[in-house]
Amino acid sequence: MSIIKFLTSKTFFKQLALALIALLVLCFIIIKWLNITTNHGNFEVVPNLTGKSIDVAKIELDENNLVMEIQDSANFNPDYPRYSVIEQEPPAGENVKENRKIYLTLNPSGYRKIPVPNILNRTFRQARPTLEALNFEIGKKTYVDNIGKDEVLNLRFEGKVLKPGTLLPKHSKIDVVLGNGNRPN
Repeated sequence: MSIIKFLTSKTFFKQLALALIALLVLCFIIIKWLNITTNHGNFEVVPNLTGKSIDVAKIELDENNLVMEIQDSANFNPDYPRYSVIEQEPPAGENVKENRKIYLTLNPSGYRKIPVPNILNRTFRQARPTLEALNFEIGKKTYVDNIGKDEVLNLRFEGKVLKPGTLLPKHSKIDVVLGNGNRPN
């Protein structure tokens, strides 16, 4: 049988019709299966968790069929209670699918600790930007007899002398002892 005769035969058209029907049925089944498994059109609304404790956030996410995922908590915010949610992704009010992970950033227990830089024997003019760049605050300035005018002789925190490398929380007030330019007697 030649190809042209086969392409115009009844058998070919029957096979072509059966193949098209099978393809349509298969597409219909796949579309229905996708609608069922992806919950097409069914959404959960993300609750506002900002400022809430981790326990309350867990309860609210469980009630809304959402999953909690905690991210790094390095940035302390004094406006929020400790261990409360300070950021969330996706944001509150957004529609998401069931069992979606909600990424939460928690407020740590306090500011991160930073080593005190070695600024001894430098002028206060040099030391101040170094301390401020590390988010330390300059506390009380005390002057003592020393030939080096405005030279940093030592650093104090809560009355204790600090050594370079000592870990202090960010935004700590560091008192500075400076030379007044007079020779000690």
